[in-house]
Amino acid sequence: MDIAPGTTPAHPHTHGETFKHWIEGAHIQFPRFKHDHPAVINVNKVADEQMTLGQRIADGVASVMGSWKFIITQATIMVIWIMLNLVGWFYHWDLYPFVLLNLAMSAQAAFATPLIMMSQNRQSAKDRLMAESDYHCNVKGEEEVRHIMEHLDHQDTVILQIMQRMEVQHKEVLYHLSRLDPELARRLGMDIQQVSKELIEEEAGDGDASGNS
Repeated sequence: MDIAPGTTPAHPHTHGETFKHWIEGAHIQFPRFKHDHPAVINVNKVADEQMTLGQRIADGVASVMGSWKFIITQATIMVIWIMLNLVGWFYHWDLYPFVLLNLAMSAQAAFATPLIMMSQNRQSAKDRLMAESDYHCNVKGEEEVRHIMEHLDHQDTVILQIMQRMEVQHKEVLYHLSRLDPELARRLGMDIQQVSKELIEEEAGDGDASGNS
């Protein structure tokens, strides 16, 4: 198409249309992933909300009996009990072999064992809930990582298509330049340099104006 001297060539395409024409043939629709994972739960909060009064009592008993404070206190009481019955001058309420003390210890063990087992069962249920939560988190992480890898693979494919397209256009430009008249090619190169210089000066002027403002 011939252009009249002194006129500015028309630009029938916008920047978006030009870019679309430039990457024609490149598939840039990225895969979409639906994040429909179950919500993350606070295992401790859920376990506390599900606890009954009996389970709370069992946990309290197990916490007290499983401490050095309880062991030392119980041992002290046993020593005092035995010493008072051995050296008592006027009254011995539990003579050797300390049947009453053995009965008290047996009763304590009879009641403490079921309470401790109740606490252990509740802890086992909490551990199962924790394992289930960890499983859902692992599945979620695996799906997210797989989606990220698919997205990166698609990006590599798109970049490769764009590079191939640029290479083809570069060869076309070189072919058309080789067919130009040497003098016309030289003038075209000078025009390109002049336009580049004007663009750089314009950008520099805009930068100075924005800095002064």
